[in-house]
Amino acid sequence: MVEPLFQRLALIGIGLIGSSIARGAKALGLARRIVICDASPQALARAAELELGDDYESDPARAVAEADCVILCTPVGTLASIAAAIAPALRPGTILSDVGSTKQSVMRDVAPLVPEGVAFVPGHPIAGTEFSGPDAGMADLFQGRWCLLTPQATTDEAAVRKIEALWQSLGARTARMDAPHHDRVLAIVSHLPHLLAFTICGTADDLADETKKEVLEFAASGFRDFTRIAASDPVMWRDIFLNNKEALLEMLARFSEDAQAMARAVRWGDTGYIEDKINRSRKIRRSLIDLKQA
Repeated sequence: MVEPLFQRLALIGIGLIGSSIARGAKALGLARRIVICDASPQALARAAELELGDDYESDPARAVAEADCVILCTPVGTLASIAAAIAPALRPGTILSDVGSTKQSVMRDVAPLVPEGVAFVPGHPIAGTEFSGPDAGMADLFQGRWCLLTPQATTDEAAVRKIEALWQSLGARTARMDAPHHDRVLAIVSHLPHLLAFTICGTADDLADETKKEVLEFAASGFRDFTRIAASDPVMWRDIFLNNKEALLEMLARFSEDAQAMARAVRWGDTGYIEDKINRSRKIRRSLIDLKQA
């Protein structure tokens, strides 16, 4: 039998990502015991019904008390208060990580609260669906996906490698980068597309009733894809937008300039410009397919 990576893995938050980690870790024997913690009694009860863990706690401090690995799986806007609550209970030698989509805010909100002797290894698995809650998790959610880690230069290397081993065992590919670079990259590949999806669906919802009915009945694949993205958890994405606003607003400004240029091309019939944009987009799609990220 393969020795587990951790003796006691505590997952704070049992939504899509937390429940997927729990399922994968349990199936692969990555921890001797898995502790599930969630602020929602309903979510905690459902996690117990699904047997996602071994122990269930509503109090995060109790959940982490004996853990040698703790992963924060809640919206980034909650991490400061959770870190403050668990800090006194974290024991030396514990590895603390997270799954947040904005890493500068995580470093700002969590790192100052991490006790001496606890290694903090921020992480971000780039995987998900529009569903949430304990039932949404999948053991293979991270298969072939990336998990980006943003440890500080002074972080214990053995701790970083253990978190890398966890994600790699769950099927993910891992890479390291600094937090500011991470946030700029995710602003264009994830955060801006979600902002646009929410906005486009809002525009459709504001149309006159009859037109809106036709929009929904005759929705083409492009609009359907936007609605899938726009069905994502509102609290999570509110927190992401507000905690990466500098990079997001920069990318939105650049997109707005490009959208205006495309509008001018459409208005004046600049076929060369329009075709060039479409062809460049097709190349990006082919690259994603080649990288198995489509």
